[in-house]
Order: sequence, then C-alpha cells, then structure tokens
Amino acid sequence: MIARYTYRERIMHWLTALCYTYCLLTGLAFYSPHLFWIAQVLGGGPTSRFWHPISGVAFLIVAIWMHAVWRRDMAMTEVDKRWLNHTKDYAENRDNLVPPSDRFNAGQKLYYWAMYYGALVLLLTGVVMWFPEYIPFSMGWIRPLVILIHVSAALITIGGFIIHIYMSVFLVPGSSAAMMFGDVPTAWARAHHRLWYVRVSKE
Repeated sequence: MIARYTYRERIMHWLTALCYTYCLLTGLAFYSPHLFWIAQVLGGGPTSRFWHPISGVAFLIVAIWMHAVWRRDMAMTEVDKRWLNHTKDYAENRDNLVPPSDRFNAGQKLYYWAMYYGALVLLLTGVVMWFPEYIPFSMGWIRPLVILIHVSAALITIGGFIIHIYMSVFLVPGSSAAMMFGDVPTAWARAHHRLWYVRVSKE
C-alpha cells in the first residue's frame, strides 16, 4: 500500500464536499418550486435560507485552504496537455493509449480549477443576493445579472460534481476508498498515476 492522501487532505476534501452538497441541495430548492421539497426535508425554507449563504462562505474558506495545500499539484503541465489529447481513450477505458499522469491527471485538475473559481464566483454573486437592500434603486439591473451569473456558475459546478462522483465511484474504482482511508494498492497507483507512483517509490 502507498499513502496517497494525508489525514489533513482527506479532512479538507470531505469538508468541501459537505459544504458544497448542502449548498447544492438548498440552491436547487430555491431554483425551482418543484424542488422546494428539498428545503422542507432540510428543516424548512427559512432554515435553508439562513444556512445556504453561511455554508457557501464555509465552502470557499475550505477551498482556499485546499488551494494552499494542492496548488502546486494542480498546476497544468505538458504531461497534462498530452493526457487531454487522449480524453476519449480515458473515458472509454483504453488505458494503454492514455499517457501516464502524475499525482492528479488533467481531468482532475480541470475539475479542481472549475470548483475553485466557481466557489469565488458563487460567493461574490451570492453576497449581492444575500444583501439586496444595499443595491441602489437606480442600479436595479444588477440583481438579475448577478442571479444569471450565480445560476450559470452553479450549473457548471454541478456538472463537474456529477462527473467527479461518477469517475471516482464507477469509472476508477478505488478512488473513493483512497479518499476515505488514505492508502492505495501499488498496482492501482502504477495503473492510474504512474508518474506519481515512480516518484513516490524512489522517495
């Protein structure tokens, strides 16, 4: 077995997952009357309205913590560019055609950056929606624009979130277990993140 994630990395990952999932569920409840039942399940409309922005702030704080820990690992490299040219091969499990990746592959990095910048956009637009009374009456056009940007950013992150879960649970078995327990078999590391495996083995 090889240590893939430290305890700190696992804690910050699951904290972001928890905060984002709550924001996702309550946000969907506010997005459509047909989904408002979600808010009722989570304690009612007022409760969801109160905790939604607070959870959003917490999500960004933990995302910034994660960025401080992972920003070097998430930098795009020439290796990642070659990997992206074989995205279809990766999705169709033709692993023999996919260039070896480092600790995180290019797909994981793109998801990371989408969620990181998505968190920034969601918070900035969310603050305007959180305190609408501070928008001058003459600038009433700002709120509809902010809502559009907020919803668009949410949909992008939701799409990435769904793909992330699918990939980690179904397409690459063992990924979710690694994030829960921290270790992975050497065969898994060699098959999915060969460059990282070689570097760690030398260390």
